[in-house]
Amino acid sequence: MVAHLPVPDDETPEDGDGPDLTVRVWVPRPRTGFVGDRPPTYEAEPTALPVARPGELGELVADTVLDGARYGTGTLRAASVRGDSARYRGEPRRDALLIARFGHDESALVLVAVASGSRAAEDAHLAATDVCRWIAEAVCRSHARLSEDIRADRRGELKAGLHRLTDRTYGRLRSRAAERGLAPDEYTATLRCLLVPADPGCRTRVFFGIGSGGLFRLRDGAWQDLEPRLPGPGTTTGAPVVGFGSPPPATTAAGETTGEGDRLTVDLGIATAPGPLVEEPVPPPAEPFRFRASVARPGDTLLLASPGLAEPMRGEPALAGELAARWSDPEPPGLAAFLADTQLRVTGYADDRTGVGVWEA
Repeated sequence: MVAHLPVPDDETPEDGDGPDLTVRVWVPRPRTGFVGDRPPTYEAEPTALPVARPGELGELVADTVLDGARYGTGTLRAASVRGDSARYRGEPRRDALLIARFGHDESALVLVAVASGSRAAEDAHLAATDVCRWIAEAVCRSHARLSEDIRADRRGELKAGLHRLTDRTYGRLRSRAAERGLAPDEYTATLRCLLVPADPGCRTRVFFGIGSGGLFRLRDGAWQDLEPRLPGPGTTTGAPVVGFGSPPPATTAAGETTGEGDRLTVDLGIATAPGPLVEEPVPPPAEPFRFRASVARPGDTLLLASPGLAEPMRGEPALAGELAARWSDPEPPGLAAFLADTQLRVTGYADDRTGVGVWEA
């Protein structure tokens, strides 16, 4: 890189024979490479493109998506990359990434949604895109109340309301599967979300979703696995910080519903069917609902990962160690550097990778 330093007007030589003030500055390129004892089988760069068909060009997805933002005390970096295997075979990226801001000023709310379609399903990339878009629409309609509940630390209401929004999103996904003539398990995706308030006075970060993946926190140079533990069948946890599912609304001694415990759902704007005939409710997803709300400390880095990144984070200590070393700097990486970091390759892990980091100032 070549930098030209400005020269004051009164020192500019008239004959043009003055000293050359050109300075060459070496700027290191982002590091990719691999970790482990040998390189992966596939090439590190994209090779084959997915097949495009007439009338379906709108369903194409890019090989790589890169995004970022800064709100409140958090700096976001996000990348979604087609896996080595999909690049080699000319298959579409099955991971989907969506980042959206709802509202203005300190009451604004940032949503990060990461979805991963089933590897065996042909339309997996479409299901992942649908579930991200639909959960974003649901959060958008309720963002004011969600933001208020996060800042007021009403975790019970958050858990119940987000569970309801997620169940309805998966109900739409099952309806779309029926429209396409597919079984529900042939058109589905995992979903993992983060809610980050724009208020700098609120450091609460809310995670929710369904399915596999990872939630990690880098604190004092060491990774902590924050993934909520799976409960036993038909159980819910008692604490609101980590929970699966929502308990039924509170009732009086006479059996009447008080409305407590599920306050968020009151403002969702969902109309009730006018007729007396009520069909059976849509069954919940096969996977349990996951929820966690935690308070970030200055210097923390929170990582939300799709299964393709979470699995090597847990299975290859060298990857976790290298990312900890790169991300322990208080200054968040730039977009290009973050993309290079998330593409650190590991033998035996060739799926799509999506990672979203939140650096706390």
